[in-house]
Amino acid sequence: MIISRAPVRFSLGGGGTDLPSYSREHGGYLVAAAIDKYVYVGAHRRFVDNIKLAYSKTETVDAVEQIDHRIFREALKANGIHKGIELFSVADVPSNTGLGSSSTFTVALLNALHAYKREFVTTEQLAEEACHIEIDVLGEPIGKQDQYISAFGGITAFTFEKDGRVHVERVDVKPEVVDELEMNLLIFYSGIERSASGVLKEQGQSIKSNTDDAVARMHKIKELGYETRRILEQGRIDDYGALLHEHWSNKRKLASKMTDSVIDEHYEAAIEAGALGGKLMGAGGGGFFMFYARPQERRAVYHAMTSRGLRPLRFGFDFDGARIAANFHRSLEI
Repeated sequence: MIISRAPVRFSLGGGGTDLPSYSREHGGYLVAAAIDKYVYVGAHRRFVDNIKLAYSKTETVDAVEQIDHRIFREALKANGIHKGIELFSVADVPSNTGLGSSSTFTVALLNALHAYKREFVTTEQLAEEACHIEIDVLGEPIGKQDQYISAFGGITAFTFEKDGRVHVERVDVKPEVVDELEMNLLIFYSGIERSASGVLKEQGQSIKSNTDDAVARMHKIKELGYETRRILEQGRIDDYGALLHEHWSNKRKLASKMTDSVIDEHYEAAIEAGALGGKLMGAGGGGFFMFYARPQERRAVYHAMTSRGLRPLRFGFDFDGARIAANFHRSLEI
């Protein structure tokens, strides 16, 4: 039995500039943070030769090609595992909520399969393999942020080159600033699950056609990514709240499904309660809100959101990235 885990993430600044529709023309830059909410994947050698999968549904098949779950199927094919394995997945947070859980699952799965085969892979290789499966093989309209931050962990800056290369840099944040950021960020679940694909496809088309100056908005969001790093490294933590508000003001206009009247009402209620800024995680349209509030306004924002039916998420930052949490694997036949 092998248990693999990988963390989901918060995009702190510059989110979306990793999308191919933008980064391949202009290059992208963002700062993301892994948090202590995980996707777990277990791998176990079966006595019989078929394949069993357990996630939100259960599959038992005789051949890899018969697997319905696309990521399970392609990850097994990529690793040359065709029989005699049982895999399961559980997660600390719901899927389709803007925390990158799909890519996190891919990272955790690949790490488990490499451990199953007794192979060592670097963190960068793990991230790139996840990107290859999701973007190149499955054709998802996503960038590389989620795979890389899940693999590397920490509070990390990523530069996305036009040729697809990714440069990874740890953001030099002092421990006391990390503690203050954890305290001042409030995360709430809107209760709305949505597929990111539709929003991202529309956003990508807006960028390609430059609808409503979409490219200029993305340039501004990238600038906010650089400013996020400066703010965090200089410890100017309250400035981050205002930056969040500016980020959301630009992002919400990139796609028609990015927000709606209910989401806007939640956001305005948080601002009226004292939040300095906020945004929806991920592609938008639902999922988790992030708000920044100073200690004196934190309780008011908390009550404003919970009274509207939003569920809070307590968190800490994760600095480990993808890990094999347990390995009791003794023998292997493929």
